[in-house]
Amino acid sequence: MKIVTKNSKAYRNFEILDKYECGIELKGTEVKSLRAGSANINDAYCIVRKGELFIENMHIAPYKSGNVFNHDPLRRRKLLMHKREIIRLASKLEQKGLTLVPLKVYFNDKGKAKVEIALAKGKHIYDKREDIAKRDQEREMRKQMKYKY
Repeated sequence: MKIVTKNSKAYRNFEILDKYECGIELKGTEVKSLRAGSANINDAYCIVRKGELFIENMHIAPYKSGNVFNHDPLRRRKLLMHKREIIRLASKLEQKGLTLVPLKVYFNDKGKAKVEIALAKGKHIYDKREDIAKRDQEREMRKQMKYKY
């Protein structure tokens, strides 16, 4: 599995409830650009429209050798999931404060481009502070354990 890009803000700004893997519908130059590793999903989000799942704001840089056949870097891309899963996700999204956030884009063992999306709930500022405090405490504990032995 070759990871192309990760969403570095997702774990900091959201509480991850569920993770899903889905395919992504790409054009030829987008695939080549992804294989080169030029993508960004930090500001991306997913929406459900008319029973279909789309990813918005995902930036895939134009392919260098793509000339006229290059794509729009920020175009809306369709995500590929089973209809039942999309309906289940849409019903969960109707709950207050839930959203779909892409976590990473990667190529699986068969060479197919996949997106890992998560059903997430936004964190409040005090939740973020608690997470930072927990990480600091764990770091201090590991440091103390290291020096004891």
